[in-house]
Amino acid sequence: MPGYVIHLAVAEEYLKKHKIPKEDYIQFIEGIIFPDSVKDKSLTHYGKGSSEANLYAFLQENNLETSFKRGYFLHLLTDYLFYNKYIPFFSKDMYHDYDLLNKDLINKYHVKLPEKVRNEVFFKNDGELKILSMTLVDNFIKNVSDLNIDSISKEVKENPIKWTKIKPLIKK
Repeated sequence: MPGYVIHLAVAEEYLKKHKIPKEDYIQFIEGIIFPDSVKDKSLTHYGKGSSEANLYAFLQENNLETSFKRGYFLHLLTDYLFYNKYIPFFSKDMYHDYDLLNKDLINKYHVKLPEKVRNEVFFKNDGELKILSMTLVDNFIKNVSDLNIDSISKEVKENPIKWTKIKPLIKK
């Protein structure tokens, strides 16, 4: 899973870019963090885990009529794209990279850490990135936050095959 800070940066950028008047900020952020706040992520990601988020299955059971559900869908979309389009493999070193990137991402994207996740976000001040780069993460946040989740949800419903293909995740 992309770390909490990456999810929250995507959410902050999404809300800034799309300026949806009816969006409840607190509920949207609650939706963003909810899927990773449970022990069994297969239940909240509608797949085997966060690396296999199933957008179509989510939309079969949910609509995007509340800010919470919209944030939840953006979380799943973020996971889906991260694992299927942005990273070539998964390594436990990514958690090390998240810890190194968190402070800069929080500052750059004005991320406010909700109380519920403050003890789940860690920081390292020294070391080298092993898997991710700031450029890759910045591009990811920009590209995902540019998407219109209403358009994507419509596309997922109309073409589920495209949005349910899971790239085999190479683990290193």
